[in-house]
Amino acid sequence: MKTAYRIGMAFWFAMAGAAAPAAELALEGSKLMVSGPLDGSALPAFSSYIGSGQVRTVAFENSTGGTAEVAEAYARVIRDKGLLTEARGQCHAACAYAFLAGREHRFGRGAGFNALLVPLARRPVAGELQAGRWRGDEVQRPAADVVAVSAASTTTVGTDMPAVPAALPPKEEAWPPGQGVVFTSTPTLFGRIYNTYWCDGTQGTDFTRCERLSDADPYKLGVLTP
Repeated sequence: MKTAYRIGMAFWFAMAGAAAPAAELALEGSKLMVSGPLDGSALPAFSSYIGSGQVRTVAFENSTGGTAEVAEAYARVIRDKGLLTEARGQCHAACAYAFLAGREHRFGRGAGFNALLVPLARRPVAGELQAGRWRGDEVQRPAADVVAVSAASTTTVGTDMPAVPAALPPKEEAWPPGQGVVFTSTPTLFGRIYNTYWCDGTQGTDFTRCERLSDADPYKLGVLTP
C-alpha cells in the first residue's frame, strides 16, 4: 500500500508539469465531465452545455493546468447557476478554483486517488486554516489579495499577507507550479484516508517531501461538503 501510495503521488506531480491536450467535455445525464486543462478552448461549449439547463453537476477529472482568466470564467458560470462540483483524480490550480465555486463540492467516489491543489503564495500559519475560508464565497476575493509566483521569478510574501485560499493570480502571471495546499483522499481496505499538505514547489515529483498539516480536515474546513 505504501509503495502504491508513493507511485500515485509521483504520478500526480509528473502530471502537473506535463503538457496536456485541451479540455474535453462529455455530458453524462445531468453531469458534465470536464477533463484536461482549463485553457479556454472549451469555454464556449461549456457555457452552451450549462445554458441548456441539463447540467446539475460539473465533474473535473485530471485537470492540472489552465489560466487564471479562464478559471474565473468557469467559476462564475458554476456559481451563478448554483451548480454542484466534483473532482476526480487530479484537480490543480485553475481546476481547484472552479471546483470550489460549486454550491456543494465533493471528491469523486470509487477506488481512485484524488488530489486537490489550491495555489497559495505562502504557507498558511496558525489560524489561517479555518472553516469558511475555502468555500465558494471566498473564491470571489480579488487577485490583489495574493501574490503569485510567475514562471520566471519567485515573490516572497511578508508575514502580514493574509492567506487567501483559491485566490487568483494576476492574469499575466502563472499559477505557482506545484505550490500550495494539497488535499488528498487515498483509498484503503478500511475506507478513505484524508490528508492535507503544504507543498512549496521544490519537492519535484516526491510528494512525501511536502509538509503534512495537522488539524486540516477538508470536511471541517469546507473544502469538501458532505
